[in-house]
Amino acid sequence: MSAFATLQRLTRNPRANEHCDMCGVGLMHQHQHLLNPASKRLVCACDACAVLFCQSGETKYKRVPRRIRLLADFQMTDGQWDSLLIPIGLAFFVENSLENRVLALYPSPAGSTESMLSLEAWFDIVQENPVLAEMESDVEALLVNRLDGRAEYYLAPIDKCYQLVGLIRSNWRGLSGGTEVWGKIRDFFGELKAGPNA
Repeated sequence: MSAFATLQRLTRNPRANEHCDMCGVGLMHQHQHLLNPASKRLVCACDACAVLFCQSGETKYKRVPRRIRLLADFQMTDGQWDSLLIPIGLAFFVENSLENRVLALYPSPAGSTESMLSLEAWFDIVQENPVLAEMESDVEALLVNRLDGRAEYYLAPIDKCYQLVGLIRSNWRGLSGGTEVWGKIRDFFGELKAGPNA
């Protein structure tokens, strides 16, 4: 399955025929995901299969956490943001365990795009925000929303970050995106702030 097909599956309306990619059992709309770090491929999983993949073991897949935390006390200056070389007000930062580095990605109409992250800038941000040490490599990210003068920072599961990428890619129209996509982005962050069961 292609990466774009996975993104579409994460953003579409729930279907009755979704199944666990491990055992084939039918799934509810809200279900768990596993990530293969080598291929960066997400797969759907039932609770029974997901519990088999803990973070500490040597397995092909990692269980994607479900926690979403708004980091109300997060510290990042405009200068630090500018030094990260992100051309828009949205980005997510995830530690890639295979490459042993942090990736800075931002959503675009073409999918997720990697920015050339300055390690010095990232280390400065980590020093000021010890909560980033709690991020689980590969499956959890710092998700940043600096659109419309906002400054919202979340520790979020990687599947939520890819959901945002898919939402933008599938709803972008013309050069500016169109009013619909910006409304959907606002709704996405509204639901994120409200919590996982919103």
